[in-house]
Amino acid sequence: MTDTTSGLGLLRQPKSVLFGPGQRRQLPFITKGIASSVLIVTDARMAASEDFHEIKAGLEAHGIAVSVYSETEPDLPRDNILEVVSRYSSSAAPRAIDAVIGIGGGSCLDLAKVAAIALVNQHDVRDYYGEFRVPAPGLPVITVPTTGGTGAEVTCISVVYDRDKGMKLGIASPHLEPYAAVIDPELTLSCPPGLTAATGADALSHLIEAFTARAKNPTPEEIDTKLYVGKNRLTDLFAGHGLSLLNSGLARVVANPQDINARADVMFAAYAAGMAINTTGTAGAHAIQSPMATYSDAPHGFGVGALLPYIMRFNLPARVDAFAEVGRIFGVADSSSPLIEQAHAAIQRVEELLEIVGAPLDVKAIGLKPEHFDAVADQAMMATRLLANNPRVLTREAVIAILQKGYEGDRSWWELV
Repeated sequence: MTDTTSGLGLLRQPKSVLFGPGQRRQLPFITKGIASSVLIVTDARMAASEDFHEIKAGLEAHGIAVSVYSETEPDLPRDNILEVVSRYSSSAAPRAIDAVIGIGGGSCLDLAKVAAIALVNQHDVRDYYGEFRVPAPGLPVITVPTTGGTGAEVTCISVVYDRDKGMKLGIASPHLEPYAAVIDPELTLSCPPGLTAATGADALSHLIEAFTARAKNPTPEEIDTKLYVGKNRLTDLFAGHGLSLLNSGLARVVANPQDINARADVMFAAYAAGMAINTTGTAGAHAIQSPMATYSDAPHGFGVGALLPYIMRFNLPARVDAFAEVGRIFGVADSSSPLIEQAHAAIQRVEELLEIVGAPLDVKAIGLKPEHFDAVADQAMMATRLLANNPRVLTREAVIAILQKGYEGDRSWWELV
């Protein structure tokens, strides 16, 4: 089938999205219409903050009973989900939970989404791994992100680390779509510099992968049964705008972490990325990074960021036009120059943005070693849902070659055939 957007426009999104500084104070008014008793899912750092206590008090002031699970770990281990279900299922909790509120980074938001379906459907979360395997809707979820990067506040996918299986696995279902998202840039002001850098790299990878993803020309049946139906006119709208915002916003946040306008731009870019990948899906960088996490304790954003220069070079022959357009969006490409030169300028600017936030630009820097390449490639081949989104076919041999280039830090204009 021809790889063209064919005029299709498709987005999946929450019922409501509220964006802007201070908008967390609207949370009680959104919540009281759907719940009288809520479970807040967060982590220890956020639970100890003044912002969290303000949010909790605001809910309680409007007569909403609040339970708190504050033990969310990075990369969302399956154990966290089992703990939430054990403590807050209808048979265990002192009062019924009507809705789940996720407050924090991507793992907190992913946990809120999965917990909401697990509390209702009462299955082991392993039953949900994959696409369209959640049998029925769960509790309504409201997401409140505190980082500018993952886009999890608007996506209908959660990623779970299954320790027994030694890998991350995705749960993808329309039933994970949040009821509402409240996106308040003020909540990112206390975000540590390292987390700001990692989530910024993550958002950048989402936007690049969405803008250069495969266009699949889905049939009506495919739209009805698959989440990731390809790059299209509406995802391009969000991805292009997000790239423009990150192009200026990342440097401003690094220069002055208290610049609320810069924080807002980066957070809006992350939201735009989430809106795009909710339909396009992520691609090669994410397929390879997931098994890399077994051998590297680098944050997810640094893992995909370290792969991005090499994935872009691999995909370039299939996406010269798209990368050239990214160069024009960034303002680094002369539209009168050959398209390949414009595309090169775009890729170099992506690398500059990664350097600005302090993200590693090779996989050696995050602890991956050549003896890991075979295992990483084998597991990457299992991420068929993500590989299907990549604009060029990724074989096992290609993954190993990309990892080798990434280990050597070879950012010349190589091509793999």
